[in-house]
Amino acid sequence: MQLWVGLGNPGPQYALHRHNVGFMALDVIADLHRFGPVQKKFQGWLQEGRIGGDKVLLLKPATFMNESGRSVGEALRFYKLDTGALTVFHDELDLLPFKVKVKQGGGTAGHNGLRSIDQHLGPDFRRVRLGIGHPGHKDRVTGHVLGNFAKTEQDDLTDMLGAVATEAEWLARRDDVRFMNDVALRQQDR
Repeated sequence: MQLWVGLGNPGPQYALHRHNVGFMALDVIADLHRFGPVQKKFQGWLQEGRIGGDKVLLLKPATFMNESGRSVGEALRFYKLDTGALTVFHDELDLLPFKVKVKQGGGTAGHNGLRSIDQHLGPDFRRVRLGIGHPGHKDRVTGHVLGNFAKTEQDDLTDMLGAVATEAEWLARRDDVRFMNDVALRQQDR
């Protein structure tokens, strides 16, 4: 069993923020792979399903970004999973918009959701980094991250989320390289 966590902030006012792209990715994965109904558990929203032959739990913490680690830790403890079973989908300033990279472990790069998970569980978990680009100056980061995707970005966002969901079986199989390659190829074909 694997636990896949999407990072974001709860509430309709945050739904289209760049910071919520982790939530968006899980929603598309759940829809495409026909996951079960949403359950309120672990201070968040949980869905159960299968991707290929693998059982996957999708969790969107409802604790707000800064406290994501509480929800994630609670779920891992309940299912008796370690961080080797954890994959976190999150927005990444240091990647060009709509680029997707997978990384095992590492720092938090100032991301409050990652920092919270790191504080609760340590840094050794897999991350699916969803590029949102950098606004160019550090004074503009907060507004960029907490701003909505532009109308001109909607098609690229839809393509990225669709590619991630379509190729999710490679993630479930732990073939991160194949996942990244196939997502990139799928995005080129559009």
